[in-house]
Amino acid sequence: MAEEALPNPPTTPLQAIMDNFTRLTPRQKMAGAAALAFSVALLVGVWLWSQEPPYSVLFSGVEEKDGGAIITALQQQNVPYRVENGGATIMVPGARANELRLALAAQGLPRGGSVGFELLETQKLGLSQFHEQVNYQRALEGELARTIQSIGAVAGARVHLAIPKQTAFLRNEQKPTASIVVNLRPGRRLDAAQVAGIVHLVSSSVPELAANQVSVIDQNGNLLARQRKQDGVALDDTQLEYVRNVEESYITRIQKILDPVLGAGNFRAQVMADVDFDAAEQTSETYKPNPSPDTAVRSQQTAENISNQPGPIGVPGALSNQPPVPATAPITTPAVPGQAAQSGPQAVPLNTNKTATINYEVDKTVAHVRRAVGQVRRLSVALVVNNKAEKDAKGNVKTAPLSEAEVRKINDLVREAVGYVEKRGDTINVTNTAFTDPAREEVTALPIYQDPQAINLAKELARWLVLLLVILLVYKKVIQPLMRTFAPPEPEPAIGAEAEGAIAAYNAQAEGGEEGSLGTDDDIPPEVLELELAKMSFEKKLARAREVAAKDPKMVAQLIKEWMGGGASGEGR
Repeated sequence: MAEEALPNPPTTPLQAIMDNFTRLTPRQKMAGAAALAFSVALLVGVWLWSQEPPYSVLFSGVEEKDGGAIITALQQQNVPYRVENGGATIMVPGARANELRLALAAQGLPRGGSVGFELLETQKLGLSQFHEQVNYQRALEGELARTIQSIGAVAGARVHLAIPKQTAFLRNEQKPTASIVVNLRPGRRLDAAQVAGIVHLVSSSVPELAANQVSVIDQNGNLLARQRKQDGVALDDTQLEYVRNVEESYITRIQKILDPVLGAGNFRAQVMADVDFDAAEQTSETYKPNPSPDTAVRSQQTAENISNQPGPIGVPGALSNQPPVPATAPITTPAVPGQAAQSGPQAVPLNTNKTATINYEVDKTVAHVRRAVGQVRRLSVALVVNNKAEKDAKGNVKTAPLSEAEVRKINDLVREAVGYVEKRGDTINVTNTAFTDPAREEVTALPIYQDPQAINLAKELARWLVLLLVILLVYKKVIQPLMRTFAPPEPEPAIGAEAEGAIAAYNAQAEGGEEGSLGTDDDIPPEVLELELAKMSFEKKLARAREVAAKDPKMVAQLIKEWMGGGASGEGR
C-alpha cells in the first residue's frame, strides 16, 4: 500500500509574522519601527509619570546663597529636586527628605545667612582696628542668633547689637543695647519665661548690657519683652493668667455642685472676677486723747527755790531799782553790802519758788499694713440652666421649664459655692431656657472640590485614567494596525460551487423543515459537515464528539477498533 503524501506543515504565527515582515517595503518597515518605538517611549513615560514619588519640603524660607549651596549638594548626590516660591522652597522625594536633611545638616547647610566666630578665621593681614571690631560684632550677633534658633518655637532669629565706643570720660559713657527679631514657627508662641530667657541670654553675653536694654519682637512686630516700670505698676501677662485661673476655679466649683443635681451638659456657667492688683502700704501712729488718771508715771522732776531777799518793790523806775544804801552796823558785826539786816532770833524767807514736772506714759499705736495683691473685689456669675426632661402618661419624653422654687434652690447653691458677699457687690443671675439640640444643628460640610482627601483621590484616579487612555490609544492606533500588517487573519477555507449549493439547500431545509426532518449526522452532506467542523472550536468539537458517542456508542467503538487496527498494521509494515 503506497504511502499518502503528507500535506505541507502549517505555518506558525511567528513564521507568518516574519514572512509578512519580509514582504514589506523598507519605508513601511521604518515607519512601523518608528511607530513601535514611539509607542514604547510613550508608555514608559506615562508609567514613570504615574509612578513618580510625592515630593515633600526639604527647606523653606532659605536665602539665595544657602539655596545655591543646597542645590549644588543635591546635584552632587544625584537627587531630584524642585524649586518653588521663587527659590525659597526646595522640595525632594518624600522618602528621602529626612535623610537628606540630616546629610545637609552635617555639612552645615543651611547656614541661615548668619555667620559666627568662623568669620574671624579668615582675617587678613593689615586689617584696621575698626574692621576687626565690626567683624567681632558680626560674629557675636551670628552666634547669638544661632543659639536663639535652637529653641523649638523659633524658626529664625536676627540679633542687632549697639555697642558704643569706649571713652575715658565717665560722664559721656553710654551703655550697650540690643534688639532681637524672632521668626516663630506656624502655630507656636513664646511664653513669658522663654522671652525672659532670651533677654537674659543676650544680656549675659555682652559686657555691661542690662536686661532692661534688650528688646524682643516677633515677625509680626509684636513686642514680646515688656519691661516693668520703675514703680512696678505695669501690667503683666501673669496677672491675666491669674484672673483666668480664679475664674476657672469658681466655674469648677459650680460644676461640681450642680452636676449631681442637673446632670452634665444641662447648664453653662461663666464667672467674671474683678481682681485688685493695686499694691498698697500704709503706716499709721495713733495717740489716745485724755489718758486715764491711773496711767503710769514715766518721769517726775521737782525744783524748789527759797530766797530771804524781798522782791522788787515800789514804782518801777530807775530810783526804785537801785540797790539799797548800806546800813550802819555795830562795830562787832559790820553790815554786808546787798544784804538786809535780820531781826529776831531766826531769819524768815521772804521769797519761795517751787517747780514740778511729771511725765506720764502716753498710749501709742503704730500700724504698718501691706495689702495683698490679687484680692477679689467683685464677682459676677451667670448661669443658664436647661429645661428638665419629663415623661408623660404615654412614656414620651418632653421638656418643661423649672419652677421658681427649683431656680431659687439652684441660686442658693451657687451662692454658697462661690462665696457670695453682698457687701462686696457680688451678683448672681440664673436663667432657665431650652438648650438647642446639637444633633439638629446643620453642619456645613466642606465642598467636595475643597476636601483635601477628595482632591488627592481625584489626582490619583486621573493619573491612572490617563495611563489607561494612553495604553488604549497606543493599542488602537499603533498595535492593532501593526498586527493586521504583520499577522493578518487566516482566510476562510474555499469551498466549491457544489459545496455551496449543498450548504444552501441544507440551510433552506433546516429553516423550512419540521423538527426531526434533518435526520442524523449521516444525512448531513460531507461538505457541510467539514465546513461546520472547521468553524468549531476545540470545546465545541469535544462536546459534539460526546454527543455522537452518546447517540451511537457502537459506531464509536467500531471507529476506535479501526484506529487501533490501523495503528497495529502501520507498526507491522
